Amino acid sequence: MKPLTIQQAAEATGWSQRMLRYLEQSGLVTAMRSPGGHRHYGPRQIEQLQKLRELIGVHDLGITDIAFELRMRTDSSLARAVDDWFGAVHRFAAPEHAGIYRRLAAQQQSQDHRLQTGEKVSVTLTPDSAGSVTDFKVADLSLAAFGRKEIQLAEHEMPGLMALRREFGASQPLKGKKVAGSLHMTVQTAVLIETLAALGADVRWVSCNIFSTQDHAAAAIVVGPNGTPENPQGIPVYAWKGETLEEYWWCTEQMIVWPDGSGPDSIVDDGGDVTLLIHMGVEFEATGAVPSTDENDSEEYGIILDTLRRSIAEHPGKYTRIAADIVGVTEETTTGVHRLYEFEKAGTLLFPAINVNDSVTKSKFDNKYGVRHSLIDGINRGTDVMIGGKMAVVLGYGDVGKGSAESLRGQGARVVVTEVDPICALQAAMDGLQVVTLEDVVGEADIFITTTGNKDIIMAEHMVQMKHQAIVGNIGHFDNEIDMAGLAKVPGVVKNEVKPQVHEWVFPATADRPAHSIIVLSEGRLLNLGNATGHPSFVMSASFANQTIAQIEVHTKRGEYDKKVYVLPKHLDEKVARLHLDAVGAKLTILSKEQAEYIGVDVAGPYKPEHYRY
Repeated sequence: MKPLTIQQAAEATGWSQRMLRYLEQSGLVTAMRSPGGHRHYGPRQIEQLQKLRELIGVHDLGITDIAFELRMRTDSSLARAVDDWFGAVHRFAAPEHAGIYRRLAAQQQSQDHRLQTGEKVSVTLTPDSAGSVTDFKVADLSLAAFGRKEIQLAEHEMPGLMALRREFGASQPLKGKKVAGSLHMTVQTAVLIETLAALGADVRWVSCNIFSTQDHAAAAIVVGPNGTPENPQGIPVYAWKGETLEEYWWCTEQMIVWPDGSGPDSIVDDGGDVTLLIHMGVEFEATGAVPSTDENDSEEYGIILDTLRRSIAEHPGKYTRIAADIVGVTEETTTGVHRLYEFEKAGTLLFPAINVNDSVTKSKFDNKYGVRHSLIDGINRGTDVMIGGKMAVVLGYGDVGKGSAESLRGQGARVVVTEVDPICALQAAMDGLQVVTLEDVVGEADIFITTTGNKDIIMAEHMVQMKHQAIVGNIGHFDNEIDMAGLAKVPGVVKNEVKPQVHEWVFPATADRPAHSIIVLSEGRLLNLGNATGHPSFVMSASFANQTIAQIEVHTKRGEYDKKVYVLPKHLDEKVARLHLDAVGAKLTILSKEQAEYIGVDVAGPYKPEHYRY
């Protein structure tokens, strides 16, 4: 019998094409793949599909059962109401149904991920308008064609990633490796995702920020280059612009569990949220209880605890099992790296970590040149104000602060800087910038940009003192640099939406001051992604080339890395830079053997010692 296409298999078995893809994602039936990546079904697969259909029919299981389970899983009030009757929230409900799916899934799973007695299958489903089920949740699949065009444009601007596809595409160093990604779901990230997939990885993805998803990019990844909105053939993504915090952490939970119930082999993280969730889950499973919040805890922390409390109750030991299989995490940004070093210092880091952020071709390019481009883009799209002539305060003068200050100065702003580090403060002064405290200029400046990666930088009492229509924004990773919770508690303050991610906060009149307002961008989160589209493709090519190389490292050198935080070696950093030189017309001078010996390096590099500061 000649292998059947997915359309022919659907006709032969009675399953829809959507359900055939779902059944494969669930591990129930494994289709063959043509050289072009298309699904083919042989006699064995057709027989399995027919018997599976008979089995489900005998036990009276249908799409409506799964659709109702989804409603329970995504509607917390419904979930609580039927929890006692329906079993565990988020999973197949009735015990006899769970048993069927458990046995079916076990037929195709690898031995490492066979389900233990009593353990429920963890499958994430989203119904479409036709009642089919799929493993994704995005805003609108009809945006996929637009997203695909932008991805194609971005590929031209991302020479590093495209070079890695050419170098490693044949050898498939990530073949069969499950990679869980939490990083801004943008067009540029789409190129990274498809690069990991081109190297063999089985990828699932979420965004690491509630406002940073570009919905057309998310749709394009789900649909895939060979699919259609009606017949998506891409990669599971759980992300859309404007998520609530509850939705954000729900998406993260869906992303870390594959349809067969297993977890990831590695993580691509940005900000450390996935790493944090797993570490907290393991800790609370060990102690046997998830703590309660108190009045000093943030809203988001409470949501994380609620997520873990529910998940651990449903699946005891889930996070411990997930953590045991992870060979490493590769972390993209400063704040996430800080979390990793805290875990390492405490001796609680559960798996090896590669600090991608401190690769020179990331921190000195993405953090500086990327910010230099995207900060102004975000301010302009959000406010359309004239920046020239205005006083701008850049809080922090690290790499991100340097890029921010250069960006604002380029527009003619009068830039001042705040700093706690005397070295960075001296750098700012030598760059011709005045170094002040926030209190010195809080009532005078027009624009305030936080870049520190620290918390409590601009507090509510500062914002009350600002001049009328002052603009407040953040380009550090988290929203705790600006005291948004404190701002909302100011007596009499009113929040008005100007447009999405642009809000005017109006303070009431007082005895010594008339009513006035400030403009806050992206609710204190990343304004370059909330109000604009983030860094340009070329600079992200360098960052994401580091991520790809780091993922190859943790998988091909499994066992060589301890549970510590590492930085990629210098020769790989230089490799990333080399991959981008042709695109900018750069031509390297070649050292002679004598010159190389004189300065103690190899002719081919690395050219600088590890301690060298670029």
